[in-house]
Amino acid sequence: MEPKPRRALPAALIICLLAGLTACAPTVALDPAPDATSEGCAEVIARLPRSPAEVASLPARETDAQGTGAWGSPVGVILRCGVAPPGPSTLPCYTVNSVDWLEDSSGAPNYVFTTYGRVPAVEVIVDSKLASGTAALNDLANAVGTIKPTKKCIGAEDVLPGEGEVPGESTSPAPAPSPSGR
Repeated sequence: MEPKPRRALPAALIICLLAGLTACAPTVALDPAPDATSEGCAEVIARLPRSPAEVASLPARETDAQGTGAWGSPVGVILRCGVAPPGPSTLPCYTVNSVDWLEDSSGAPNYVFTTYGRVPAVEVIVDSKLASGTAALNDLANAVGTIKPTKKCIGAEDVLPGEGEVPGESTSPAPAPSPSGR
């Protein structure tokens, strides 16, 4: 009796087996931000930590939209470059590795961090059940830092009152050391 010929494994399966299961997770479907095709976003995306690199200890994932990045399976961190730059805000502002971020906790446990004072702006969404916001922003700072700042976060105490203003009242973002507990 002749031995049966061996069937070759598909190349994609071999790559998945060699790379590990998380590297072959399905592509993450995202919507690009309005200014995702900007030169600034191209610089950010070119410098993002990619597989096998990690953000907040989560492995990189493939995305289907320009100007985006994702990490984790399930996804715990999403980056979108090219969102509208925020104006003055009462949201807390944190500086992580020289990058100012506004924190929107209204969707907790999903926290939205948006760069302040950079055009184009970058948005990072962190599921705090899966990742640390501080770790994610720290891991993304080198890439996001390629967009040069045009202004910095300031607090109410940094604003000199003008005519008709009350000292200590401001809609400018206030600085803080880092996103606490996330």
